This record gives sequence, C-alpha cells and structure tokens, in this order.
Amino acid sequence: MFDNVDAPVLAQRLRDAGYTLEAVVDRIGPAAADALARNTTLAARDALGSATDAQADLIRLFMLHDVIPAQRLEQALGDVAGLADAVLESRGEGWRAAIEIRPYAATADPGMPGAFDGWVAHDLLPTLDGRLDRPRPDYVLGLSPASSTLAQMTIRRPVGSALDLGTGCGVQSLHLATHAARVVATDLNPRAVAFARFTGALNGLDLDVREGSLYEPVAHDGFDLIVTNPPYVMSPPSGERLVYREGGFTGDALVEQVVRGGAARLNPGGTLQVLGNWAMAKDESWQDRLAGWIRPTGADALVLQRERLDVYEYIEVWLHDAGLVGDPSYHARYREWLDYFAAQGITGVGMGWIMLHRADRDEPDLTFEEWPHAVVQPVGDAFAAHQASIEAEEVDDDALLAGAWVLDSRVDVEMLGRPGEADPEHVVYRQRYGFGRAVEVDTALGAVLGASDGELDTGTLINAVADILDADAEALADELLPRLRALIRQGYLSRRG
Repeated sequence: MFDNVDAPVLAQRLRDAGYTLEAVVDRIGPAAADALARNTTLAARDALGSATDAQADLIRLFMLHDVIPAQRLEQALGDVAGLADAVLESRGEGWRAAIEIRPYAATADPGMPGAFDGWVAHDLLPTLDGRLDRPRPDYVLGLSPASSTLAQMTIRRPVGSALDLGTGCGVQSLHLATHAARVVATDLNPRAVAFARFTGALNGLDLDVREGSLYEPVAHDGFDLIVTNPPYVMSPPSGERLVYREGGFTGDALVEQVVRGGAARLNPGGTLQVLGNWAMAKDESWQDRLAGWIRPTGADALVLQRERLDVYEYIEVWLHDAGLVGDPSYHARYREWLDYFAAQGITGVGMGWIMLHRADRDEPDLTFEEWPHAVVQPVGDAFAAHQASIEAEEVDDDALLAGAWVLDSRVDVEMLGRPGEADPEHVVYRQRYGFGRAVEVDTALGAVLGASDGELDTGTLINAVADILDADAEALADELLPRLRALIRQGYLSRRG
C-alpha cells in the first residue's frame, strides 16, 4: 500500500515545512487545535486565513481535507507524483489527501522514557465538520480518546520486549519504542498492518508488525509488557462489521480471550494492560465475571470499572460511531442489537481498565473496584505503584511497625466543617496524583500520617501519639495497623528509600 513512498524523505519534508505538533499548535492556536480534536475545522480555517505557505498547505491538506494546487504542494512535498494513490489523490489541477498524516508528540519527565515527536498515519476522518460518512469495514482509526487513555495508563519503565496487540495505526508502538528494546505489533486487519508499518517508518522505526488474530502471530513469543485496546464492541453477528472495533466474538468473549491469552504470553514479572468492555448480567456481578477469567491465569490483577452503561446508552454510542444516525436502517439495527443483548442475557456494559501482573505468587492478589472518579493523568505510575505496594503491604505487623514509612508529598489535607465551628467535622487526605484517592482520617491516624517523613519508625510514632492522647499504645497499634496497610496499598505510604 505504501511501497512506493519514501517515508524518511516525506518525514523530512514535513519537518522542514513546520508540520509538527508544536509548530502547528503555535500556528493555529490552542482553541483551533482543540476544535480539530472535536473534528471541526472552522477555527483552524480562521487561524490560517488566506495563507498559502507550505505549513498552511499541509495543515489544509491533511487536517482540513482541502484540495491543494499541484504547484503549491510540490513546494511543500517535492515529488508529489511519487505519493499518488497511497498518500494523495489527484483532483483536477490539485491534490487531496488519500489518508491523514497527523502530527503527534508526547513529553516525558526528565530522565524518564516516553518522549517523541512525529506523526501518525490513518484513514481520513469520516465525521469532519458534522459529516457522518459510513467508514469502510477495514477502516483504520487514528488518534482517539481510547488510544490516549491506553497510552496514559501504560507503565513506562524500561523493558526488554513489548507487544502492541491490535495496533491499528501504530500509535501505541510509538510510545512503546521509547522504553522497550523490542516492539512487536499485531493486527488482524491487513490495512492496519500497512498503516502501522508506515507510521513506524515516518518516525524512523522499523517496527516488527505481524498480521493475524489476537496472539496467533506471537504464539511462541514472551513479553515483558503487553498493551491493547482491542475491538471490544459487543454487536450482533449479522450486519457489516468495523474491524477496528468489532472482533466477531459472542458478547465479551474477545476481551476474555485477550486476558487469558495475554497472561500466557507474559514473561516472569511481565504486565498486561487492557482497555476494554465486559458484559453485565442479572445473575452475576461484574467482579465475579472477570475473576472467572483472571483467577485461572495465576496472575495478580487490578481491575477498575470506570463506567457502566445500560444497553440503550451502549447501543446508541456505537450506532452513532458507525455513521448510522439518520440512516433508514437505524431503527432496525437498534432493535437487532436489543434482541441480541436480550438473548445473551446482557443487561448493561462495564467499561474500564484491566492490569495483570505475572508476579508468580502462591496466592495471586486480585483487586476489583468501581472507580468512576477523576484521576490524574498519566496513571501509568499508579499502576506500577500498585504492583509495588502489594509486597510492601504484605509485611508482618512487626516489620510494619519497625519500618520508617513516608507519606507522599503530593497528598493534600482537607478540613471540612460547618461555618463558625472551631473544629472540622472531617479531615480528608487526598491524592493529587494517580487514581486521586481520598480517605477520611481521625485524630490518631492523622497524627501518625502527618509525622510519617521517614525519620522515625511507625511503632515509635504510634507510641508518641498514644502518649499525647492518653491511650493504650498496644490497643492503638491494633486499631491503626489495618488502616495503615490499606494506605500502603492505596499508594499513600511507601518505604523510605
């Protein structure tokens, strides 16, 4: 598909013209950039005005879907004819984009992996400026809220090998390449395989992209990290499917296979992170359903249900995504989905985050939580901290009391009460990081936490607080130890050093 395109030369042309994320946002402004993220172009058109320089023409070409006169485009891209069919389509005396090439970049804290500045290639948006075109069945999706969420929840520590399962346009592979010595990407869709390779080439990466279903292309490989936003949409078996979102499995069986199969492909210490959906039924809790998938793998797990939708909300989201709003078939398709869910016993859909960690414990640690609350992105560090906290929290009472623990400096103390009262009714310790947890504390626990700076061991702190409160130190320790364990698990406290 892109065999005739010299990707390194094209990338250099794009860079020379200032077609990078920072330069484009500087040119059109944050408001116009946000509008483009909402698939509307008017703000960007206002920002560009009548400009016809190379940067403006590339923005118009790839982001606004305009036809650009051939002579002007040659000044920006050079050999335009060499890009015909794969990247450009001829339109009379000009050229229109056949695909989108979007500037994409990521920053990282100093000394941490994850930073890059480049582009992502994918099919043209079918919904620009209110247009609701129906995408082709093998449509390759570009940047989306789901892909951004997966990138933000991924643990960014150096690993030897990483798998981007269901790569699509290849955006996760760009991130993985910043901290994995080897990256493999897979996809069932041949068109997605071609786009992922092209995205990699534009960014100077020779990605190992393999075509095939789920883990079949990597059946003999092991990985330290697997990330995936699989085609988890639960839709009726009849009708046209969109490969990027529907995998052809019954109900949520595809996500189940992703979880079970991913655990089998993890190296010791490896992690699987999944953004997915799962079915909800009257006679089974969502926690029990997912535990049934995860427990046989022997892996630790953290599962956060971020949202739950009733069947009507869920169907409406995906019929709109397919461009069926206003289509004569809309109501018939809606009814087909409802009948399918009723036959499967699906009463709602859970949406959220799954992490499996091959810790090889005798007794795996499984945590399932409803967590619809705001989080502080990126949350990859919070997932990593959860893995570390399990071992820290499992120390015996004597070791916990002997340890010098440190309260995270990003914890705020909130005091809530009625106006005019001398003392607060509630004291809350709230995280300004990760999952953004909040916990109410009483006087004794608050005093221990406030003094947990790594200088004194917890036993000494509890004894001091007991003296101040005129309480029995042993009884106070018995009361506080379970609560301190919970705070270690939740990322409030960590070992000194």
